[in-house]
Amino acid sequence: MAKKPKKKQQAGGTPATVALSAAGVEFTVHAYEHDPAHPSYGEEAAEAMGVSPERVFKTLVADVDGALVVAVVPVAGSLDLKSLATAVGGKRAAMADPALAERTTGYVRGGISPLGQRKKLRTVLDASADTHATVCVSAGRRGLEVELSPMDLLKLTEATSAPIARA
Repeated sequence: MAKKPKKKQQAGGTPATVALSAAGVEFTVHAYEHDPAHPSYGEEAAEAMGVSPERVFKTLVADVDGALVVAVVPVAGSLDLKSLATAVGGKRAAMADPALAERTTGYVRGGISPLGQRKKLRTVLDASADTHATVCVSAGRRGLEVELSPMDLLKLTEATSAPIARA
């Protein structure tokens, strides 16, 4: 009987929820009405779900020495590009071109998930995730988040944990 919900999620889910279901990971989907006028996708998600912004993480794509890298940081802060470069053994990091990030991940801006990306990119999860039992990340489209344990997120994305966020 537990298999039926998984099949339903896989049939109508996003690549992120399909990946989670296929891995047998425990997760919760949170859907909300996306407001295109809201100034911040991540803050909008935190407000809509009633979750602390420290537990809601945004997925950013950066270019580190010519290679795309995914950074997952709390929406309450910002990405420290220098720390990201250091975390992956690089020298210089800059935000990736949004169109390139969309083409590479298969997701649209504001809905890029660290899970189920078209091309698997090196991923770094901010170390602050370790302080929470669960965190929320994009499920692959605006207005849809998944909540899961930071350990499962690290395992599924084969991410490194490092202090890459600024308050």
